[in-house]
Amino acid sequence: MKKLGAMKDTRMGLFTILVFLFWLKTLFAYFVDFKLGASGIFQYLILLINPLATSIFLFGIAFYFKRSRFFYPVLGGMYIANTVLLYLNVIYFREFTDFMTVATMTGYSKVNQGLSGSSLALTDVHDILYWIDIVIIIALMLFRKIKFDPRSVNHRMAFSLTSIALVLFGINLSLGEMDRPQLLTRTFDRTYIVKYIGLDAFTVYDGLKSQHTNNLRASATKSQLKEVKKFTDQHYASPKKSMYGIAKGRNVFVIHLESFQQFLIDKKINGQEVTPFLNSIYHGNNTYAFDNFFHQVGQGKTSDAENMLETSTYGLSQGSLFATLGSDNTFQAAPAILNQRANYSSAVFHGNVASFWNRNNVYKNMGYQYFYDASYYDTSGDKSTGYGLKDKLLFNDSIKYLQRLQQPFYAKYITVTNHFPYDLDSEDTDPNFKTVDTGTTAVDNYFVTAHYLDQSLQEFFTYLKKTGLYDNSMFVIYGDHYGISDSENKKLATVLGKSADNWTDFDDAQLQRVPLMFLIPNSGNNGKIYHQYGGEIDVLPTLMHLLGISSKRYIQFGTDLFSSQHDQVVAFRNQDFVTPKYTSISDVIYSNSTGKVVHPTGKVKKQLAKDEKKVSTELDLSDSLNEKNLLRFYHPKGFKSVDPSDYNYSNGLDQAIDIEKKLKSKSTSLYSKNGNKSTTDEYSTDAPELNHSSTDSNRIKITNPDDNKN
Repeated sequence: MKKLGAMKDTRMGLFTILVFLFWLKTLFAYFVDFKLGASGIFQYLILLINPLATSIFLFGIAFYFKRSRFFYPVLGGMYIANTVLLYLNVIYFREFTDFMTVATMTGYSKVNQGLSGSSLALTDVHDILYWIDIVIIIALMLFRKIKFDPRSVNHRMAFSLTSIALVLFGINLSLGEMDRPQLLTRTFDRTYIVKYIGLDAFTVYDGLKSQHTNNLRASATKSQLKEVKKFTDQHYASPKKSMYGIAKGRNVFVIHLESFQQFLIDKKINGQEVTPFLNSIYHGNNTYAFDNFFHQVGQGKTSDAENMLETSTYGLSQGSLFATLGSDNTFQAAPAILNQRANYSSAVFHGNVASFWNRNNVYKNMGYQYFYDASYYDTSGDKSTGYGLKDKLLFNDSIKYLQRLQQPFYAKYITVTNHFPYDLDSEDTDPNFKTVDTGTTAVDNYFVTAHYLDQSLQEFFTYLKKTGLYDNSMFVIYGDHYGISDSENKKLATVLGKSADNWTDFDDAQLQRVPLMFLIPNSGNNGKIYHQYGGEIDVLPTLMHLLGISSKRYIQFGTDLFSSQHDQVVAFRNQDFVTPKYTSISDVIYSNSTGKVVHPTGKVKKQLAKDEKKVSTELDLSDSLNEKNLLRFYHPKGFKSVDPSDYNYSNGLDQAIDIEKKLKSKSTSLYSKNGNKSTTDEYSTDAPELNHSSTDSNRIKITNPDDNKN
């Protein structure tokens, strides 16, 4: 105690005490209030060290001031400011399950809306632990129990502390990148950034991103929008008359098949179909399917796929548009368009946390009325995988919310069980389905989780048919991106009947096909499998035309897949592209018919050069549109800009019930149509988690998962 007493009376001693105290309260926030979801010794190690670098750096600034009258106020000011930042994030997190960005701190986003008048209700008894140390230290100073050290410190001490802090941060960041590759460039979730590099570093990082975005947007002009509009107008493809409006007025189900590649369709393993139910849809008389449909995602992966599907604009060249720009971006997305043009209600059902990919903010900007995220479901114990509620449970548990939606509705289901590392409890697996044995767990388990997803869909469709929703709906079923990465494709080659030794970049490119099916029950038995080339950018205009809504007035980079004017040049985010005859990868041209490298001449060379220029222009214009938020300048006829403050995702079921009560006999929800009786009993699932609790020992473990494959 004597040593501690003497320590507090020196500058270095007080500095060390404050660093230690702030380290403790930060860890307390991490584990008690933020619940960052650390798993494994490595992630806990990162959590333990990540508050130190920035604390040493910030508190160490005081050592650049020799005089005590400056040193102590700077040190104390830094400590109090850091505590304020930490505590404001604690309060904010309790309300929004998210961290404060620079935008929220400057007052024009959610802080004023969400915290004013409710801060007191968000406090907790243990919050005193964030402040009591400051009260004690100030009291000790007032009663001269902490004495100011008049001795000046050489600037070398300040430089040393700064250097130590930078080295520690470098180590911290390296460890974070090892566990979560492309941590800063992809920006999956603000929670991930805080978990790996700390709250202070996140705030600085977010501030730099915000400044870059603000600079771009401040320089934006309406004339830049004209260039984009000119391109999309010239690129527009008029709808095919026989397809236009064939699904008019129907409910729309968007079924997002996580990491689901086209080769799974009709694939048999040991004589058994991997996805028998999806196969039956794919070949159905009322299904319009595409077998040359490609994902076009970049680093944003799933969020890029959602963005293309909802807006017909591309993701960014780096990072996720949702995470980087989505909080404040202007969208003209499917939920808002369908609501304003045809009075559709809208909802998303997803068993992961709302903040992942910044969905809790982006969906509001897109005009989604409801977002039923993990907080609406029981995700405890073995009911979840690493990325949320298991698919059978998601579909089953969503019914109490789905049945309350006013029809027609636009409902998106985001599945997660078929997600790397393809981890599934043994009791959830089909004992009659035997997977491959390639020696690579990720490849082997991929077929197991895909089979489980297929069973989940079959249970859901059985319910829809029982309740009559099936007949009055259309279904957009699509794969969001690859499941097996290029690095594992050679292991997959033998399963696909190919030689690993002869595998090339061309083969990697061809595996980027994902399913796309438009299932329209009772649409005349005219369904078939189409072979034209297309990508995720083309889904929205195609969907709108099927619903009898013209896409011409909107800025969309895709074209109607059924149109004779459809553009079959499919752009990838890295500026590679594929056409019906050729594939361009890093400026190397392959023939699709032979898979061999070719050296085109004459008209073919000129056409490919034209295609390359078009791809580059299209991606650049899409980036300009989103990075500069140019859609704020565009007001198409009949479209009202979305106001995100209109939506609150914390009480979705209550809101839906209130609407039913107001509409009374005019309510079109399934619940109302069913005589104000629930339809949950109509759902049947064999999910073992609803019958008994399984143990963690039943889980198939995959070590060192490559999280970069999200």
